[in-house]
Amino acid sequence: MQLSVIQHKIYEIRNQKVMLDYDLAELYQVETRVLNQAIKRNIESFPEDFMFRLNSSEWQNMSSQFVMTSTFKRPKTALPYAFTEHGVTMLASVLKSPMARKMNIAIVRAFIALKKFALQHTEVLQQLIELRDRLGSHDVQLNQIYDAIENLLDEKTAKTTETKKWQERDRIGFKK
Repeated sequence: MQLSVIQHKIYEIRNQKVMLDYDLAELYQVETRVLNQAIKRNIESFPEDFMFRLNSSEWQNMSSQFVMTSTFKRPKTALPYAFTEHGVTMLASVLKSPMARKMNIAIVRAFIALKKFALQHTEVLQQLIELRDRLGSHDVQLNQIYDAIENLLDEKTAKTTETKKWQERDRIGFKK
């Protein structure tokens, strides 16, 4: 399976990258209820930092922001579980089929690719901030240079005007 397909199933909820139970079930080629039953049988393997249930407002927010083709597979009464990267990794110990293991490797690779992308994005953002700061100080320096040139031109214009006035003055005294 292509990483991009998996990456499109990774959402950001509560400032964490997570995957939802019905997307994982689809990837593992099992029903969502079967996945959730396996999790309930091994609930001690899924602490809060590995898995949590979405609340109503989070689910509404996601439903309104994203086009979710899998929404119809989700029972209307139950809110989905969200699995962090560690929770997805823990699923490998719960779901022991060869398909689950292969898919788990692909999902972990997708999380890693997202982390790499985020790091590159952070580096580029930092470089842009540094460039902005550097150029910002250049603007101040350029404005100072422009002001100094303007002042010099004003002084030169004033001197030229004074010189013209001096030369065009009415002379007093003997005329030749």
